Amino acid sequence: MSDQTTCCCTRSTHRSPEEKKKLINRMKRIEGQVRGIIKMVENDTYCNDILIQSAAVNAAINAFNRELLSAHIHTCVTRDIREGKDETVDELMTTLQKLMK
Repeated sequence: MSDQTTCCCTRSTHRSPEEKKKLINRMKRIEGQVRGIIKMVENDTYCNDILIQSAAVNAAINAFNRELLSAHIHTCVTRDIREGKDETVDELMTTLQKLMK
């Protein structure tokens, strides 16, 4: 098992109930958009219309990622750097590379 896999299983981030609700609601809206796209495919909707909806889902996911990344940098990353955990910068860089693909 790699360190990255272990890391994801053993680390956690405390979020306020308001933060959790906001993130979960955003993901549920995205889930609804994806279900809408599935129905569009099932109903033989015109390709261009599906592509436009797919682009909207991508934009929504990107917005979710930006919000979560900002919170991560302002909390977890800042805390770890203050505690001398410089490996957090490497972890952040790896995450940014994955987000930019």
